[in-house]
Amino acid sequence: MENRHGIVWGILLILLGGFFFVTQMYPDIFGYVYWPFIVIGVGAAFLLAAILTRTGGLAIPGCIVGGIGGILYYQAISGDWASWAYIWTLIPGFVGLGVIIAGLLSREHPRFDSGGLVLMAISAMGFIIFGGTFGLNLGVGTLWPLFLIGIGVITLFSALFRKRS
Repeated sequence: MENRHGIVWGILLILLGGFFFVTQMYPDIFGYVYWPFIVIGVGAAFLLAAILTRTGGLAIPGCIVGGIGGILYYQAISGDWASWAYIWTLIPGFVGLGVIIAGLLSREHPRFDSGGLVLMAISAMGFIIFGGTFGLNLGVGTLWPLFLIGIGVITLFSALFRKRS
């Protein structure tokens, strides 16, 4: 199995190096590639490595880096850099998504980790609370039932995927 890890990492490094070499030699060839896509691409490389090597732990940094790349893309195209005051609250949700993917990719005991859903729910609550406070007009008063739905989904998945003793 160790050989497979080396092959995957070798291919990823060759592709990444080739991309950067081509951009150095021909700077205009990827003129349409916006800089946040590089951050998203690094996250995607981690996710690809996690899937190909069945090393679930790589999915967590892949989701974090890719998610932050998505945030940077939104901010760059909209010019809404002040959104960082509340948009950072999405990062625990990226961690939660990574935890879920990591559990499903585990070689020894693939499992659904409901802890990831809890992190995603906390992230959503933080986004709505901070976003409502710092300029995102969400109408929090009308969205509170979504928290009940989220807690219900977490409870349901926890019950469905709980290890029976």
